[in-house]
Amino acid sequence: MTLPEADTITVENPACTARPVGSVRVHTGAEVDAAVAAAAGAAAAWARTPVADRSAALLRVADGLEAAAEGLAVLLARESGKPLGDCRGEVGYACAVLRWYAERAPGLLSRHTVDDAGGRLERRPRPYGVVAALTPWNAPVILTAVKLAPALAAGNAVVVKPSPLAPLAVSGFLRGAAGELPAGVLKVCHGYARTALLLAGHPGVDKVSFTGGAVAGRALGAAAAGALTPTTMELGGNDAAVVLDDAVLSDADLDRLVLASFATAGQVCMAAKRIYVPRAGLETFTERYVAAAARVLRLGDPLSAGTTVGPVISAEAAARVRALVADARARGGTAVELGVVGPGTDPAAGHFVRPVLLLGLREDAPLVREEQFGPAVPVLGYEDEDDLVARVNAGPYGLAASVWSGDEDRAFALAARLDAGFRFVNTHNRTGMALRAAFGGVKRSGHGREYGAEGLAEYVQPVLTHAPSAFRPGGGGMAPGAYPRL
Repeated sequence: MTLPEADTITVENPACTARPVGSVRVHTGAEVDAAVAAAAGAAAAWARTPVADRSAALLRVADGLEAAAEGLAVLLARESGKPLGDCRGEVGYACAVLRWYAERAPGLLSRHTVDDAGGRLERRPRPYGVVAALTPWNAPVILTAVKLAPALAAGNAVVVKPSPLAPLAVSGFLRGAAGELPAGVLKVCHGYARTALLLAGHPGVDKVSFTGGAVAGRALGAAAAGALTPTTMELGGNDAAVVLDDAVLSDADLDRLVLASFATAGQVCMAAKRIYVPRAGLETFTERYVAAAARVLRLGDPLSAGTTVGPVISAEAAARVRALVADARARGGTAVELGVVGPGTDPAAGHFVRPVLLLGLREDAPLVREEQFGPAVPVLGYEDEDDLVARVNAGPYGLAASVWSGDEDRAFALAARLDAGFRFVNTHNRTGMALRAAFGGVKRSGHGREYGAEGLAEYVQPVLTHAPSAFRPGGGGMAPGAYPRL
């Protein structure tokens, strides 16, 4: 999604576009340079700070975020269009992320020494220095925390660039966080694509972490490559939910599967974006899915009680989803509107798109082969598992997938055949996440991992010191230029 460059970012309320939420000033190139310089100046001292003290600072950041949670959740709902309950959950989960890394960093970052017949080998984790964290709009608080917490725990300084579509709540979070850290360790730069590219290619930045779309990822990756700066990227996906013929889905299972697609109006990287069902059971599944949607999907204002689906983020996003649905209909697909519209909702006031299920499509339909990133989901029938796997694995993406089965071993075996960096079993989307479980994609869905111990490892480099046994007292030495012994 491209936005025009301007000196000020006016933040739209996607549920009521006539009432802007607020604004932030775009940082100039000189201010970006100054932010990176301040972070670089603070990084060495922060890296020398004992990890226990860094962890204590993260716990204070979490406490401050928790204290500000309700106000930030309301602000997040207004600027992103996400239902207030979801926003409260997001802020609470961000607190959990901060505390998880604070509690585990001392153990995960400890040095490791081997001293044996081969000699002495010591491994220490070394922070990169300055990390540029480029964060998205759809879950800005949690997706900032999942970069910030491990990066800070590891001893890096961080410069965050929030998305211009939803910069307000995360900026409030970051202001509070910066107050618990030494000056310069955490900086914020606002802006559009130009600001992101300046940070990605900045000679003072030592690591780039980005979550967003593939188009932006290519541009940022090219900028980082010009400076030989390593990157971690999560670039979205076209995530499949696979229902096997032995799955016995309860109403609760169907409710969960519906929300796996339509939470945040479908604007989630790991949402269930296409659903595969045995052809023999397709009609029954569709009837039950529509009934589940009637139970759990209510389109409306994010601040209204009972709303579970808000607007999409922008007019451009709404137009894209509607165009995909129109194309699907033109190809002979059947569109089934889902859920209900909450009382008092004025769809014309904002970027509201009614959730819709698409039937009768082929794999070549754009709604099936592309990441729609909105409230429109196709259900497709399949005959056998080999055909199913080939269809799921077609295309460039490989972020997440789910397998639904009454036999957990069978589900794990089928999941192992799917091109996805993260596989859920009998659930999908955020109900299948865990703080210990590293998340990230394969193929064109990115590289690197977030969450878990692997998420912390993204922000350190292992440095080793080696004293071979041959050169220790009594070791006997080696001939000059000799290759090492096994």
